[in-house]
Amino acid sequence: MDNGMDNMLDMYLFETNSLLEQLDELLIEAEKAGDFTVDDVNEIFRIMHTVKGSSAMMEFSSLMQIAHHIEDLFFFIRENGLDSLDISHKSTLFDLMFRSTDMLRAEVSKVENNEPLSDNVDNLTQEINSFLKKISKDNTQKDAEAKSEKAPEQKKPEEPKKVSAPAVQAANLDEIRMDLAECPDDNAAFFLRLFFDEGCGMENLRAFMLISALKESGLEFNYYPSDIETNSQTCATIIEKGFFLTFESKNDAESAITQVSNLNNIRSYELIENVRVKNAAADEAQAPAAAAPAVRESAAASAPAANSGHQTPNKQNLISVNLAKLDNLVAIVGEIVITESMVTSSPDIQNLKNMDNFLKATRQLRKLTDDLQDIVMSLRMVPVSGVFQKMNRIVRDMKQKLKKDVRLTIVGENTEVDKSIVDSIGDPIMHIVRNSMDHGIEETAEERIKAGKNPQGEIILSASHTTNEVIISIKDDGHGVDPAGVLAKAKKNGILTKPENEYTEKEILALLLAPGFSTNEVVTEYSGRGVGMDVVKKNVEAVGGTVTVTSELGKGMCTTLKIPLTMAIVDGMEIAVGKSVFTIPIANIRQSFKVKNEDVIYDTEGNEIIKCMNQFYPIIRIHTLYNINTEITNIEDGILVWVESGDKSYCLFVDDLLGEQQVVVKPLPVYLNSFNIKNSGICGCTILGDGNISIILDVLNLYAAAHNQY
Repeated sequence: MDNGMDNMLDMYLFETNSLLEQLDELLIEAEKAGDFTVDDVNEIFRIMHTVKGSSAMMEFSSLMQIAHHIEDLFFFIRENGLDSLDISHKSTLFDLMFRSTDMLRAEVSKVENNEPLSDNVDNLTQEINSFLKKISKDNTQKDAEAKSEKAPEQKKPEEPKKVSAPAVQAANLDEIRMDLAECPDDNAAFFLRLFFDEGCGMENLRAFMLISALKESGLEFNYYPSDIETNSQTCATIIEKGFFLTFESKNDAESAITQVSNLNNIRSYELIENVRVKNAAADEAQAPAAAAPAVRESAAASAPAANSGHQTPNKQNLISVNLAKLDNLVAIVGEIVITESMVTSSPDIQNLKNMDNFLKATRQLRKLTDDLQDIVMSLRMVPVSGVFQKMNRIVRDMKQKLKKDVRLTIVGENTEVDKSIVDSIGDPIMHIVRNSMDHGIEETAEERIKAGKNPQGEIILSASHTTNEVIISIKDDGHGVDPAGVLAKAKKNGILTKPENEYTEKEILALLLAPGFSTNEVVTEYSGRGVGMDVVKKNVEAVGGTVTVTSELGKGMCTTLKIPLTMAIVDGMEIAVGKSVFTIPIANIRQSFKVKNEDVIYDTEGNEIIKCMNQFYPIIRIHTLYNINTEITNIEDGILVWVESGDKSYCLFVDDLLGEQQVVVKPLPVYLNSFNIKNSGICGCTILGDGNISIILDVLNLYAAAHNQY
């Protein structure tokens, strides 16, 4: 596939996925309300019309057929009104639409994965046709009954205007004719000529979407080229000569301009009045003395007098960018950060005199570099709403199958996080929501009423963020978790690592995240296989996050995900251990301090412990853990760094603190995976200003690595 087709495919996938997500949200809200609105019907018709047209362009037959039949169905509903559907019709229509969107999404997924599309979707399309025939028959019967009573005049659906070019008549249109591949409407009073943004792609599809939108508003017009829906070669013609619309009246032309000015991807438009038609109609209406064309450019500061009523197109300052390009940009900025640090830290300039100007320039460079980092990272930040809204569908489907009345409440859906992290948290959130639906919420409304609760269960999905991380919580008001039952099941499954009486409630709840653990005795469609929650933990930790579970028996359960806002550039504290340099993320550091030997106490196994804030925390010596030679072994000579991640809080013993620095996280080489590096408390590395490597410590896994060693 050439680059042009790749770009068209990317645009198709982006727009189609966006439309399907929009459709899913619309259906869920309509089902909650128990009915469609007129706007809903029009919007579904528009979405299916667009998906049909773009799929036909790309020659994706299965997608085109499904969208086409749904479009026919909603065309009937739109023409005959929502009164043409009774309650049973609407219930069937909701189920049919959800299954149709699932099928469309499955086909789009095949396109994304370069898999062959379904060659037969007759089962679904025939079902849609059967439903259309049923409501049509029922509607005809109702009309007949109404006619027998009142004999009203039947209103036939208005047929769409056919596009055709009338015979050429004398007109001053030589310049336009030169730019058209076919004869224009010489009888038309006004011509609207459009140009799309350079490089926007799929110009014929955009033109088709434009005329569809204009027809929706009831305007009558012809357009050229007239075969944009079926001929992708018209893209070149539109790019070179523009896209033409012809109108019989000035009101229609101005109504079209009003809509065109609010659309994206319109670079410019030009309204041309047919002089000869105007002169022929001079006895019917006064016309301006001049017949010069009025041109509007999207970048123009003011409009010509003849067109003073027209507004500059209100274009959104948004573009779609391939994520790979953003990744490359982040990588380049990372290299700039490293290079800037290498320049300012170069030993060649350390002993120079009169460095005031140089230092001033480096401070300015550091400020600009920091600003550049902030801007680049902000480009990758997207709201979690896309992931959150998908949970509506999960809850809806499980409500139907489990016969549970549950509502999903979403809070903070506009919270932003790095795009790569958003893509990684979709599955974990889905597993937790399904877990809450399946065996978090009580089985029956009677059981909830007996417990003094609202008969309708509730799952609250919320997001908020601190300076360095986003906090996502999934909370239900179900029956919660019985710690004794969890401990007994964990013992039965053989996953306990110490005597039962030594487990705290927090540690017991953490067993829910262990591989192979499930409280369900029976395997269902949604749970009981011992997978899911451990996948949640693994996926969240893979992006540097943590998972914690809290529960109150009889009140409900809450799972909290703490995830870094971004993984590319972090604020770190450089520490020295022997001749080695390590980096600890600032977000994980609570405090650093020096202690005396008498401040250290020992547990029953001889491990060192220190008291901080009236709490006791274990001490982990970096040089002992990684077998590093150092002269700093006395606790009084080094420094303790109190760190925290997830449910782990402890102190690291290091030689010295070298200073805070913003570092670029570099992934470890793939071949190191065989050495289980990540489980050794190492999550990556960074390049220092002097060119040396600094290992970035994973505070959560480092504790586990030290615990296993001791």
